Amino acid sequence: MSADVRGFNALILAGSRGGVDPVAAYAGVSHKALIVLDGETLLARVAQALREAGARSIAVSVSDDAVRSAATALGLIVLDAASGPSRSVRDGIEALGAPLLVTTADHALLQPEWVTRFLADVPAQADVGALLARQDVIEAAAPGTRRTYLRFADGAWSGCNLFYFATPRSVAALDLWAQVEADRKRPWRIVRRLGIGTLIRYLSGRLTLVAAIAHLGRLAGLDAAAIASPFGLAAVDVDKPADLDLVRTLVEQA
Repeated sequence: MSADVRGFNALILAGSRGGVDPVAAYAGVSHKALIVLDGETLLARVAQALREAGARSIAVSVSDDAVRSAATALGLIVLDAASGPSRSVRDGIEALGAPLLVTTADHALLQPEWVTRFLADVPAQADVGALLARQDVIEAAAPGTRRTYLRFADGAWSGCNLFYFATPRSVAALDLWAQVEADRKRPWRIVRRLGIGTLIRYLSGRLTLVAAIAHLGRLAGLDAAAIASPFGLAAVDVDKPADLDLVRTLVEQA
């Protein structure tokens, strides 16, 4: 086990890409971190899940004054959001050090056991780990949900907005993250960065997700690990109004 699940530091990304967020507008708030679900804001729900999972210090990266006030009221460390999530994570590592768990304010259904299981499953030698869930696991938990999938030989996978930066040198992954973030809706561009041999394996259906993430890590000089989540709902965040309707329904049914 690479992480001490009894105590870790965490960063919640709650910045803005600029312009009007359609989910926030749909919910009638200034930022989707302030959407109320079952009597609590999404920011409060995420912070509480992290605390119950064992987080010692929790910082939140903000660009909205109302989110800043809400974060302060929750007793969170407030950091100014940078121009993008990868830069904000770099600032978080500078403020809190590594290891650092990173998630997002729109991870509305986040549960403490998802966090502790993820930390327990990150290999001891890994510099950085990312949690993903396979399509069949996601659809079994949330039938009909529409997610963006990366398709590999071992299935189609979607990210779970949980990342673990285990060592100080894990910051080397952030430049690569910025590139992947830019291409997140165009998976073939992400795979193209792996080189011609790996691209051929991908196109021929022989490249697994684990091998792809490990190779991306090596390109950054790191040991990177893809962790499979057994919790399909871990891949459900609130990126669009339909996602908010879904999480509201799931919470009502719980």
